[in-house]
Amino acid sequence: MGPPDGRGERRGALTRAAWRRIRFCLIGFGQATIGRARAGSRRVLDNPGLALTLNLPHGHSLTLGGPKLVMGIVNVTPDSFSDGGRFADVETAVFHGVRLVDEGAAILDVGGESTRPTAERVAADVEKARVLPVVAALAAGVATPISIDTYKASVAAAAIEGGASIVNDVWGFQRDSDMARVVAATGAAAVLMHNRVAIDPALDIVADILAFLSRSIDIALAAGVAEDKLWVDPGFGFGKTPEQNLVAVRRLGDLKALGRPVLLGVSRKSTIGRVTGQAVAADRLVGSIAAGLAGVAAGADVLRVHDVAPHVQALKMWRAIEEGRP
Repeated sequence: MGPPDGRGERRGALTRAAWRRIRFCLIGFGQATIGRARAGSRRVLDNPGLALTLNLPHGHSLTLGGPKLVMGIVNVTPDSFSDGGRFADVETAVFHGVRLVDEGAAILDVGGESTRPTAERVAADVEKARVLPVVAALAAGVATPISIDTYKASVAAAAIEGGASIVNDVWGFQRDSDMARVVAATGAAAVLMHNRVAIDPALDIVADILAFLSRSIDIALAAGVAEDKLWVDPGFGFGKTPEQNLVAVRRLGDLKALGRPVLLGVSRKSTIGRVTGQAVAADRLVGSIAAGLAGVAAGADVLRVHDVAPHVQALKMWRAIEEGRP
C-alpha cells in the first residue's frame, strides 16, 4: 500500500518511517498498543519552563502553561468550510493526521460534522461512522492525544472508547445534557467553547463569553469533571459579528479570570477573509498566523489550526523574541 492517490512524490516531506506508521494505523489498529505516554507524546516547543502536566485517558499526557501547543485539525466531513471532502475517507484522513503530528501537532482534533452556520445537521450514527475508524486508527499508530470534535454525548463516548482523550464541545456542555457525565465518567479532558444561536451586534461579547463559559464550567464540575481537565475557548466565528470576533481575540486575556487554559481557533475563518480580502479559505494562512499570534500574546495556550508546520515555526520565532534567546 502506498500513499493515497499516488501522492507519494508530492508529499515527499513525509519520511518512509512516517508512511510505515500510516500503514500500521490502517492495518493493525485493532490489536495495536504502543508507548503512547513516552516523551514524544508531548509536542511542546523548546523548554517547557513552568508548566502543568495533565494526565489523560489511554496513557496520554499534555504539558500546559508552558510553551504554546498546536492542535491539528482532521476534518472527515464532506462539507467543511475549509477543506470539505479532502479527508473524508479513512485512509486519507489518517495520512493527513500522521503528517500533522510529524509537523509538530501536540493534539489531533477529529471532527465528523461541519459546524459552519449553513451546514446540515448530522445524525449521531452518521457522525460515528465518519470519525470512529479515523480515531481508532490514529490512536493506535501515533503517540499524540486525539480530540473528538463533537457536541453529542454518544459520539464522544464512542470516540473515547476508541482512543480519544479530549472532547472538543462547540456548545460547552450546554447542548447535550449527557455530555458532562460522559466526560466525567471517562476521565477525558474537555474544551468548553462559547457559542450563540443568534448573532447580536449590540451585545457585550466578552461579558457574554465569560457568563456562558462560567455556566459551562459549573455544569462540568457538578457532573464530577475534574477542574484541571477543563479548557475554555472564546468561539471565534461562532455566533458573533466580525467585529465581535476581533474583540474576542484582543481581550482574550479576560478569559484568564476563569482560571482555565485557553484554546483559540481562528484558522481560515471568514472574519480573516473579510479583513484580508481572501475569499478562498485555504488562502488565509498569513492572516490565520497573525490572528493566532495576537491570541497567544493575549493569553492563548493552544492554537487549533489547519496548517500545523507554519504555526509551529511562527510560535518558535514568537517565543524566541519574547524570551530574548534563539
